[in-house]
Amino acid sequence: DPSPGMMQARGALACLLLAHGTAAFHMGAGAGAVQRLPARAPSPARMGLAGAASENFQGARIGPPPDIPSLLLNNRIVYLGMPINSAVSQLIVAELLYLQYDSEVKPCYMYINSPGTMTEARQLVGLDTEGFAIIDTMSYVKCPIHTICVGKAYGLAALMLANGDKGKRAVMPYSSVMLQQPLGQAQGQASDIKISAIETLYNRKQMHLMLAKSTGKDVKQIEKDASRQFYMDARQAIAYGIADRMMEREQVPMANAVAGPNSQARGIS
Repeated sequence: DPSPGMMQARGALACLLLAHGTAAFHMGAGAGAVQRLPARAPSPARMGLAGAASENFQGARIGPPPDIPSLLLNNRIVYLGMPINSAVSQLIVAELLYLQYDSEVKPCYMYINSPGTMTEARQLVGLDTEGFAIIDTMSYVKCPIHTICVGKAYGLAALMLANGDKGKRAVMPYSSVMLQQPLGQAQGQASDIKISAIETLYNRKQMHLMLAKSTGKDVKQIEKDASRQFYMDARQAIAYGIADRMMEREQVPMANAVAGPNSQARGIS
């Protein structure tokens, strides 16, 4: 018969293995042989960075990759790359609030490539208040906000570009900025159309006041410029006060530059 000490050792070993969930064991008698039962099914998948199910196998992550917006957000980058509607506004506001919770000191980088609340065919897809929600949140959070225009910033998107922290607003060399009036599409009874028109005019006034505060321009000048579609290239947007600088790759001195295999074809002398 096994000694009491050996029996205690067997019991402790069985409890340890069961606690770690590796397998089930059956303690035999006589010679003390241990019989391993079939292994358990894999543990439930854990949720990755973007909510996708993932597992680790021998130190390697297995599962679908996280989505790009989550990877950007993890590096404090917010990307607005579509017209502004309720879903887009909800996402951008939530991301800004999360970055504020994460750190009030680290800067946030907002890249903008949006036609505003309407498509380029002037089809209304969102309300002006959706853009106001993003702008108010940008002003509410304490972390510094860098705004960078890539492609285009039209309407309320241009106002978001101008609402970045002074000195931290940039435009790409071939980006386009455009000011315009809000688009109203009121329908129904005449009294309802009148009420909607008054609200649209009020929103237009608020946009002009916010843009005047961000650019330093006179409200009357902004009202005149925004009475029709007012396009600006990168340099004109900087001169207007919507942006502060042009975002370009830093120039590498020729003494330190490494020429490629065919440098002459790229105009490098």
